[in-house]
Amino acid sequence: MPIADPSQVDSIAHIIQVALTPVFLLSGIATLLNVFSTRHARVADQVEKLSDRASERPGDQARLRDLRRRSLALDVAVVIAALGGVAICGAVLTLFVGTLRDAAVASVLFCLFGAAIVCTLASLAAFAVEMMLASRTVRTEVAEQQQEDEKEETGR
Repeated sequence: MPIADPSQVDSIAHIIQVALTPVFLLSGIATLLNVFSTRHARVADQVEKLSDRASERPGDQARLRDLRRRSLALDVAVVIAALGGVAICGAVLTLFVGTLRDAAVASVLFCLFGAAIVCTLASLAAFAVEMMLASRTVRTEVAEQQQEDEKEETGR
């Protein structure tokens, strides 16, 4: 069996690295989109539940406003993550169409991959905003429940 030329092994290893990196990022973005979708479904369920009785309880209107903000943050996260996925697909297409030796193709590839990373970071930031809104809502509800419990205890 002939021994492989070290430069050839390095070249093949580099091609594999370049081909696999976008695949892993695209997989990560798909996972993020799944998480965002699940969170969005939970928000929609809560909106449906509250909108049926919003006229009965005045606090439900404030809760619906909070859910609207959360929904908007999730929408932003989904759109930006999807744009990141599009950029990754563009990078992969560039890999297949062009050669890495061409400076223009390398610039396009670099820009698309960079855009995908920026979009992924921005979608995570939008998701963090949604999580903070959800946490604030939970803390507010707990505080309101504690106040109600205290009123009941003092009223006895």
